[in-house]
Amino acid sequence: MAEGETESPGPKKRGPYISSVTSRSVNLMIRGVVLFFIGVFLALVLNLLQIQRNVTLFPPDVIASIFSSAWWVPPCCGTASAVIGLLYPCIDRHLGEPHKFKREWSSVMRCVAVFVGINHASAKVDFDNNIQLSLTLAALSIGLWWTFDRSRSGFGLGVGIAFLATLVTQLLVYNGVYQYTSPDFLYVRSWLPCIFFAGGITMGNIGRQLAMKEELSWLHLDHRVEANPGLT
Repeated sequence: MAEGETESPGPKKRGPYISSVTSRSVNLMIRGVVLFFIGVFLALVLNLLQIQRNVTLFPPDVIASIFSSAWWVPPCCGTASAVIGLLYPCIDRHLGEPHKFKREWSSVMRCVAVFVGINHASAKVDFDNNIQLSLTLAALSIGLWWTFDRSRSGFGLGVGIAFLATLVTQLLVYNGVYQYTSPDFLYVRSWLPCIFFAGGITMGNIGRQLAMKEELSWLHLDHRVEANPGLT
């Protein structure tokens, strides 16, 4: 190359840190979509069970799907599932307490099976009164947390999710969107918070498992950046 000529700058390569941020955004979107469809599927199956057992009743004019469920229930549950599943690993990361208890898909699938069983029990098992059923489901839900989670953040988020979800459900029932048969706790059934608690733990475990590969990638990247700050 002759003197005085300058080499034309080529396309600037992104450092691995910037590339990782981009891939992390894509990964976050994919995990959100997966969690959304998992939530939709579980909502269709579990809500169908509740309707068949006449636990929940929808007005005829809002029943609009092949699963005899109000059309808005699956999307709402899917959205909530995506938020919960993304929130759990995020809270773990911010608290500096990575969840390491039973991090394998076989454990996650067992957790889902137990959650479905708890929901099934709420609709099919007959007790003398709702208090006995509520206490039984509460024990099963806490047992699910102890068996598949055991983290303080998981328990706290589960309680918060149960409170908020129950409050929203009470508002929906109060405004006549749908109703529960034999309500015994402010327009709803007293065992409903137990179902929401177990559902939050279940979706949190799924979200944590989906995020595990990303967590390992970021841990490896942090070590590389600390060793060579110029990589950013």
